[in-house]
Amino acid sequence: MAEGTKDGVWPVPDVLAYLAGTWRVERTVRDLAGGDEGRFQGTTVFGPLDGGGLLHEESGTFTWQGVARPAERTLRFLPGPTPGTADVRFADGRPFHDLDLSGGRHVADHPCAADLYRGEFTVRDADHWRTVWRVGGPAKDLLLTTDYARVV
Repeated sequence: MAEGTKDGVWPVPDVLAYLAGTWRVERTVRDLAGGDEGRFQGTTVFGPLDGGGLLHEESGTFTWQGVARPAERTLRFLPGPTPGTADVRFADGRPFHDLDLSGGRHVADHPCAADLYRGEFTVRDADHWRTVWRVGGPAKDLLLTTDYARVV
């Protein structure tokens, strides 16, 4: 286990400082109702944002039901209400979730219409972290697991 870990997690005193840089991304997307599984592979860059915070730009290839296509998304990670935390927003500024990794793990909820997105963020060490999003609602029953590895 890496130095500084506790119970398999690694506390992060400043989430924005930790995330800054480039990460290799591997994500599986499982449709728990239908049994289909997809995969995203690509890169996420957390670069400086004017006015403070980080611009999260993810790009890569998403393969679903045998069809590969380019995929991308942009988020804004702004300084949170307490030092070391982040206020995560969609590219257009709408709120997404809060993020506090001071304990190495964080759970966030995001209601979206009739669906609920529940994300668990876990920092494994200085160069690896994971998110697991469970999406449930009348039309969705998904599990998205994403592993991030720092590109050095």
